[in-house]
Amino acid sequence: MLSKLSKSRKPAPSDPTSFPYESQPGMISMLAGKPNPSVFPLVSLTMKVRSPNPRVDDTLTDLCLDGEDLAVALQYGATSGIPELVQWLTDLTCQLHGCQPDEGWRVSTGAGSQDLLYKSFAALVEPGDTIFMESPTYPGVLPIVQALGCNIIQVPSDAEGVDPTSMASILESWPKNTPYPKLLYTVPFGSNPSGSTTTLPRRIEVLRLARKYNFIIMEDDPYYHLYYGAMPRPPSYFSLERKVGGELGRVLRFDSFSKIMAGGLPIDFHSATANLQASGTSQMLVLKLMRHWGISGFLAHTAMCAQFYCDKRDLFEKYLQKHLTGLAEWSPPNASMFYWIKLRLPSSMKAENIKDDEGDSVLFLTEKAVHGGILVLPGQCAYADERRSCNVRVSFSMLEEADMDEGLRRLGSLLRE
Repeated sequence: MLSKLSKSRKPAPSDPTSFPYESQPGMISMLAGKPNPSVFPLVSLTMKVRSPNPRVDDTLTDLCLDGEDLAVALQYGATSGIPELVQWLTDLTCQLHGCQPDEGWRVSTGAGSQDLLYKSFAALVEPGDTIFMESPTYPGVLPIVQALGCNIIQVPSDAEGVDPTSMASILESWPKNTPYPKLLYTVPFGSNPSGSTTTLPRRIEVLRLARKYNFIIMEDDPYYHLYYGAMPRPPSYFSLERKVGGELGRVLRFDSFSKIMAGGLPIDFHSATANLQASGTSQMLVLKLMRHWGISGFLAHTAMCAQFYCDKRDLFEKYLQKHLTGLAEWSPPNASMFYWIKLRLPSSMKAENIKDDEGDSVLFLTEKAVHGGILVLPGQCAYADERRSCNVRVSFSMLEEADMDEGLRRLGSLLRE
């Protein structure tokens, strides 16, 4: 499944994976050009942290990063991440997704979602390879796959998430002697920009197709912990592999917590020759907090976050109905912080020479919205083919109630002009 680039990756001469041997008793290491911690100017870092749920406990705690922990934070380390943090994340993954650490998967840390997404695509695809992408899709991933020269097949999604029926139809009529798509890229919870969460029956069918046609599911799941739907949270694809039985290893999972990934070695080889490792200081600050909170505290915190955005969603929904009823269509999200809104645009935003054209939200943004004091993301950004779209992505995460009311009032007023 790996690209030629990924297969060509070799460990660096001073491979960071050799660093753990340095701690063996009696070992004298002359391996790496690591700076001596005695010359580091930082002596300690102190952070003041809230309880996991400050709504019910307003206690503040000072956590100090010093001594050996600070030396680890400031020093070169393993590409996959600080071992204790990697173990903590492995334990968290096992608890959340019903897996065991001896199944052949492991956790790697990265410098951020774009970093890990790029390295993962580069590890799997060659120029000209075909991939599935849910549509609309996360706008930030499109420049990555376009730069890699992928042949992108857009799979439509709706309020129930990515549509496996459409995927099955494409695969069943696939040209003979032509390689099937190598992977599916999907954001299964609170998809950015659509806000949709893929239902359990659809997830099961997508996994069935992945096994039948031998492709990888790239499960980009930054909003997993921000699920606030009325129904129980569906299992992740990573978890579902075990629940429905069959082979494992079909899912490359990206998590929201520091964008960790249940993936593997090819990504580490790429990192070792690119940026070497994720920031040690950032990792150690996270580890310090996780030592303090524990997994139960972390999960209490994520539950509080989900409720926070649920309350925001409910408030935003109230003003959507107040100002945009009859002017737009939408489905309330049950995860994340976005609404995907289909605008009924004025005739001036539509093309006279295109039959049934619903208008162009890019034109609406540049000619009306900006001048009217409102910013939204035009839908065109979320399609690989940059199609005209009357949709916009609207984020409610940072808005106070007064701004929700006024912002949507302005949007409604502009749509009436």
